[in-house]
Amino acid sequence: MEFETVIGLEVHAQLKTKTKIFCTCTTAFGNPPNTNTCPVCLGMPGVLPVLNKQVVEYAMKMALATNCKIGPMNQFARKNYFYPDLPKGYQVSQFDLPIAEHGYVDIDVNGKQRRIGLTRIHMEEDAGKLIHDEVKPQSYVDLNRTGVPLIEIVSEPDIRSPEEAAAYLKKLHATLRYLDICDGNMQEGSFRCDANISLRPVGEEKLGIRTELKNMNSFRNVQRALEYEIRRQRDILLDGGQVVQETLLWDPDRNRTNSMRGKEEAHDYRYFPDPDLVPVVIDDEWIDRIRQDMPELPDEKKNRFMETFDFNDEDASILTSSRELAEYFEAALAAHSNAKQLGNWIKTEMMRELKGEDGLDITSFPVTPENLGALLAMIDKGTISGKIAKTVFDEMMTSGKDAETIVKEKNLVQMSDEGDLLKIVQEIVAANPGQAEDFRNGKTKLMGFFVGQLMKKTKGKANPKMANQLFNKELNK
Repeated sequence: MEFETVIGLEVHAQLKTKTKIFCTCTTAFGNPPNTNTCPVCLGMPGVLPVLNKQVVEYAMKMALATNCKIGPMNQFARKNYFYPDLPKGYQVSQFDLPIAEHGYVDIDVNGKQRRIGLTRIHMEEDAGKLIHDEVKPQSYVDLNRTGVPLIEIVSEPDIRSPEEAAAYLKKLHATLRYLDICDGNMQEGSFRCDANISLRPVGEEKLGIRTELKNMNSFRNVQRALEYEIRRQRDILLDGGQVVQETLLWDPDRNRTNSMRGKEEAHDYRYFPDPDLVPVVIDDEWIDRIRQDMPELPDEKKNRFMETFDFNDEDASILTSSRELAEYFEAALAAHSNAKQLGNWIKTEMMRELKGEDGLDITSFPVTPENLGALLAMIDKGTISGKIAKTVFDEMMTSGKDAETIVKEKNLVQMSDEGDLLKIVQEIVAANPGQAEDFRNGKTKLMGFFVGQLMKKTKGKANPKMANQLFNKELNK
């Protein structure tokens, strides 16, 4: 029997506000446990929450970026459940009146476009964090994160494969970063994902019994967890069994899921409107003001790069994969106008360093955009060769010096004096009469051999274009 995979994703994005959603406590990460707290976020008797306006505006930005309809009125509700890291015994979230609904995100997987629907975006507060002692059988509660503002982005069950799930998450992640409303740090929990997954026979309309996957802190782990769960559910169904609706934790070390608890439904949380918070009314004027403040989004920037710089889809996708990388490219372009050459260097030399073992971040990359542009300008002027430029780039990575300083210090200026090069060319041709004769008899690929010999003798400093011209002239006498 063939099965169709049905996946829906719930993404929690922590918003980059300086203070929490209903109080003035800081949202800074890494402070000592239970120091970012006050009576409001701890839910002490008699306190009243006050909504942070910036949270609403950040949520509106994400709604506009994902083609959602922003409702004229939205309302906060209490979501009741009892966990040790939830001090009030309920979470302030939104239920039947979220801030935005009915949007979509377009993704590209293996050259095929897919549109993933969004059910809703709503605002809510985060819970605290349990820290489990590795030695003693006890846990500690850190409530610093309690009340930190989140938006939850809920997709329709439109995703059909782990690859589509990863592409969808990367698109949301990039959009949030472009909007500058979430830092997207998955290790710190700023961007978290829960996945609902079920299988059904191909052609069946009714959804199968779903499980929920948690504890996935990277795009790769999401993909691996979904792949495992598809295999697990498929084996159960083929054996005539029934999938149990439950919440599962992903164990990345053992590459498997473990049961956490039975899956709750909406009625289990006993939602009701929060009596301490008035409904939020959003008029068209407010929406228009937020729309005017929107930055250029990933797809818009990618299309502009393709039209303006004649990049293909793949190259434009790489250069706009993050807001910081796109900004780096455009800053370097101000120092060196050859977009194709600049793009190639970023894709090869820079991306190798960014993806390497050291895990460099573009925001702290040791070669500034201006210095990279100046390096490439030296190639165009003939000051250094492309090969020498790679040596200079490596030195720039370690020392932080600019290209001009390194070239002067190490005497790396390209040899472009025709007379000096001609003497060496003649010596090489005279020393290799057999290869010279073969070249004259039609083996033109030997040009690479001769130029290589010249580069060896000049330690890579010979002008490659001039070298080819001189060898052609000398070998065809």
